[in-house]
Amino acid sequence: MAVDFKTFNQIAPLVAAVKKPILLRGRHGVGKSCVVYQTAAALGLPVVERRASQMTEGDLVGLPSTDGNCTSFNPPDWYKEACDNAVLLFLDEVDRATVEVRQGIFELTDSRKLNGQTLHEGTLVFAAVNGGEHGAQYQVGEMDPAELDRWTVFDVEPTVEDWLDWANGNVNEVVWDFINQNRNHLEHQGEFEPNKVYPSRRSWDRLSECLVESELLGEDAKEKTDTIFHLGVAFVGFEAAVALIDFVKTYERQVTVGMVLNDGQVDKTANFGINEHAALVDKMEAEKIFEELLTETQVINLAAYFVTVPSEIAMKLWTVMGEGNVDNTVALHQTEVNDVAVSSFLVELLTGQTV
Repeated sequence: MAVDFKTFNQIAPLVAAVKKPILLRGRHGVGKSCVVYQTAAALGLPVVERRASQMTEGDLVGLPSTDGNCTSFNPPDWYKEACDNAVLLFLDEVDRATVEVRQGIFELTDSRKLNGQTLHEGTLVFAAVNGGEHGAQYQVGEMDPAELDRWTVFDVEPTVEDWLDWANGNVNEVVWDFINQNRNHLEHQGEFEPNKVYPSRRSWDRLSECLVESELLGEDAKEKTDTIFHLGVAFVGFEAAVALIDFVKTYERQVTVGMVLNDGQVDKTANFGINEHAALVDKMEAEKIFEELLTETQVINLAAYFVTVPSEIAMKLWTVMGEGNVDNTVALHQTEVNDVAVSSFLVELLTGQTV
């Protein structure tokens, strides 16, 4: 059974507390390495990363030396670091490693030592692979039951919300808004055609970085769509690039949180479908606007919007508000706008009865 990153972040510290090795399995580009680094940061540990697929047996166990009578192996610098200090030792692409390297890792995960050199008591061992349920799509080696038994195995299938939570503040706003409103373009589902470029969570991050560095998503973005399109095709593939360009061309007509909350331009949402309303509420959540106390004007504007949205969106917005400053929820509940009391509107939503 696969877990999303929110669940993994809740469970991983429990496994780390007993110093058991963790193996993440999942598709490429979903953020496995990123979540490992997030876990390390949450635990206050530096990361020592090695690509197992690029290692030889000597890279793992070290080089031999002799004093004339016996031979010993000197541990490589990265392993010595993990023995001398508490770190998160991250071994990527383990299922692409040679048999000899995997045998060495076998000992590391089983007894926390290599060639008599024991890991620091605070060191954690994590690994990531493309195997598991999706292994048939990749050129990887299978891991037999004895090998897997040494790991605590998590198959990860992150949700779109996982990416949106991470991407808020890490990718450009236009890219974030595009994915929020076009979630099917975040990553490819199903089989992959050979040699075709597909979007992934990682490739959207890389495209955003390139677009920001090139200053292509400013006020004159519509004049640079040819360049944006060619970059999009290179990073995320043709279909996603076409959709992104259509979005950029109309982005100036996108309704922002400020338009509704600060300026009271609720009329701009009059023709919204449920997906567009949901996207706007997602923006409110991403911008954490309800963590601070709203002004009286903002509450009135929010109420004017609240009483016009479909019931599913109203409950979604109410839930999002409940995670912020409770005074905002109280103020909204007590507000009346256009002869409609929010409290009565809520009762009608919950009971189906008009107050």
